[in-house]
Amino acid sequence: MSSALDRYGVVGHPVSHSLSPFIHAMFARETGQAMSYRPFDVRPEDFETRVREFFADGGLGLNVTLPHKVAAAELADELTERAAHAASVNTLAFEDGRLLGDNTDGAGLVRDLCDNLGVVITNRRMLIIGAGGATRGILAPLLGLEPTAVVIANRTPERAAALAAAFADLGVTQGAGFEDIAPEPFDVIVNATSASLSGDIPPIPAEAIGPDSVCYDLAYGRAASAFVQWATRLGCARAEQGLGMLVEQAAESFRLWRGVRPATAQVLAALRERAG
Repeated sequence: MSSALDRYGVVGHPVSHSLSPFIHAMFARETGQAMSYRPFDVRPEDFETRVREFFADGGLGLNVTLPHKVAAAELADELTERAAHAASVNTLAFEDGRLLGDNTDGAGLVRDLCDNLGVVITNRRMLIIGAGGATRGILAPLLGLEPTAVVIANRTPERAAALAAAFADLGVTQGAGFEDIAPEPFDVIVNATSASLSGDIPPIPAEAIGPDSVCYDLAYGRAASAFVQWATRLGCARAEQGLGMLVEQAAESFRLWRGVRPATAQVLAALRERAG
């Protein structure tokens, strides 16, 4: 590979399934950037060493996926405000001899919901299913759009309540157990659990989904269709998977690294064509 190419990549374990190399290759061609991007499968115990080696060897940026997002936040010399709120990092950039950690997941979700799908968040009631790292990564940007309220539902109510309290300074938040969710429709429901990947449906009341509800699963792909199919059967207005979020958060990372935000429509269309 030519040494003239600026080097980037994605680090995870496993990482062979990642669509990021395909996405960033398209971004680079579209914007005329001389860069390479490759996957790095790194075990948790090797994460810090391998990342430091990558940047010491002239690498300029890394995307970070499971299970390393919290470790990346601890490794970074400096965090953006949204990464600090999320307490996790999905993008590392080497700037002026320091490692900057950012989290573009929430911005990617907001861009997909609002710009690509035309979903209104402002003055709407939202339900987020799950109180893990994925939810922590998206809460601040969603609350920035000023929904009426965001209810965070989790199998462990205490965890949902703690997460709601941590973000209460940004908007109206509430934590609840699944059994505590009022049986009335929400405007927007986001599934931030991995339940769909195993074909499971989060145990929220069917009444939470009404004819005007927009349902969105952060997971994507044929193997992650359980929530979308379930919401559709219950008669929601629309149900979408998170492929658009994946592309939009990648574009945010690309902008951080290269100073230009690539267009995403062509990349998203190509991925949907590949998925059949």
